[in-house]
Amino acid sequence: MVYYLLALLIILLDQVTKWLVLANMEIRESIPIIENFLYITSHRNSGAAWGILADQMILFYVITVIVIVVLVYYIKQYAKTNKWLGFGLGLILGGAIGNFIDRLIYQEVVDFIDVYFGSYSYPIFNVADSALVMGVIIIGIFILKDEFGKGAKGNG
Repeated sequence: MVYYLLALLIILLDQVTKWLVLANMEIRESIPIIENFLYITSHRNSGAAWGILADQMILFYVITVIVIVVLVYYIKQYAKTNKWLGFGLGLILGGAIGNFIDRLIYQEVVDFIDVYFGSYSYPIFNVADSALVMGVIIIGIFILKDEFGKGAKGNG
């Protein structure tokens, strides 16, 4: 249950921040937060990460529904035995639903976090994207730890 609450928190935070951008900024408008590093920039993405598969909404709808079903199944089956796995799955679930809502309502995703590293401009993203990435990292660490743990036990 706590993992679904985490997902709900991510969805709410994601949608509120996107609403603030939509209500208060023109598209491509940019507000500096930390000069030459972090900006709030109103941007839209009709594709997936980095704009790939632009305007393929039916594909995104189908994939997202499948991902949500799989995530709910994994949370029910495996999160009881590992809190970190559940936490990662909850973050991914919230992120997937947050961007899914945008695709359903606007047929594109509202992005606004704009980060620069020197002359490199990282693709603009949002709270849902951040949750997805953090969830994948947590699950990746869980899998690596689990695999290395099995190897260490087998060598003893």
